[in-house]
Amino acid sequence: MQSAVLVPLLCREGELHVLLTERTHDVRSHKGQVCFPGGATHPEDESLLATALRETWEETGVKPQDVEIVGEIDDNVVHSTGYVITPFVGFIPYPYSFRASELETKDIFFVPLSVLMDPLRFHRQERVIGEYNYSGPVCDYDGHVIWGATGRILEHLVTLLGGVARAASR
Repeated sequence: MQSAVLVPLLCREGELHVLLTERTHDVRSHKGQVCFPGGATHPEDESLLATALRETWEETGVKPQDVEIVGEIDDNVVHSTGYVITPFVGFIPYPYSFRASELETKDIFFVPLSVLMDPLRFHRQERVIGEYNYSGPVCDYDGHVIWGATGRILEHLVTLLGGVARAASR
C-alpha cells in the first residue's frame, strides 16, 4: 500500500530539529509508536506529496501552505504491513500553533538533528519493542523510542546530510 510522510525540519533555539509525533493507542496500526506525520494515500489526493501534506495538517495542524518542500528521499518499505512510504523533506516555521489530532496524535515533539547525527545516540540495535523483535536504527530521546521505518528514514536522511556514514562502517 502506498503512503507518504513529511519529514518536517524547523529551527528551534538556533538549531535544526526534526518534528516527530507519537501515535495514540486509538489508531488502527502502529499504536503508540513514534513516526512522522503522514499516512496512506486517499483517492482524492492528487499526488504523494498531497498525501503527506494532508496527513501533516490532520495530525499536527501544520497547514500545507506553511511547508517549504526541499525534496523527496528514497522510499522505505515496511515488510510487516506492506506499506511503501515516500518521505518528503520540508521546512516548517517555528514557533507554530501546532494542533495534535485527538484520535491520532498523542504527542508532538522535536529532536535536535545533532542528536540524530550522533552515532552514540542513534545507532543500530537489536531490541524487543512491545511485541516486535527489531534489528535496525534506534534512538532513545526524551522518553521516546525512535525505531522502525522512522528510524530507517532518519538514518538515511543523516547519511544524505553528510553525517556519520554508519552504513560504510558495517
